[in-house]
Amino acid sequence: QVQLAESGGGLVQAGDSLRLSCTVSGRTFSSYTMGWFRQAPGKDREFVVAIKKNGGSPVYADSVKGRFTFSRDNAKNTVYLQMNSLKPEDTAVYYCAASLFSWVTTDPKNYTYWGQGTQVTVSS
Repeated sequence: QVQLAESGGGLVQAGDSLRLSCTVSGRTFSSYTMGWFRQAPGKDREFVVAIKKNGGSPVYADSVKGRFTFSRDNAKNTVYLQMNSLKPEDTAVYYCAASLFSWVTTDPKNYTYWGQGTQVTVSS
């Protein structure tokens, strides 16, 4: 059983920063392509960033490029999402997800395992 657990969400003001963490348990962490998605009320789940299981450069959504930084620490079975210059439109529940694909995929259907989500709220 693979489990993902996110942490680090909260309420911040526009321009502030937050760092989200996601720890994976139950299977070798490096077996997965890892991604972050977000979902605002009334909207579809949206791709944010992902990194393939063997490392390499993260792939970012245009909406977060230059503001968000994604990293993974295979030794700690953890991925991080550093979010800077937050905007009200970044408000959403953020989900960590794991895919068995060997390459980056932006389609949430290609991710097998999901965390419970963590709320990020950015006030103007």
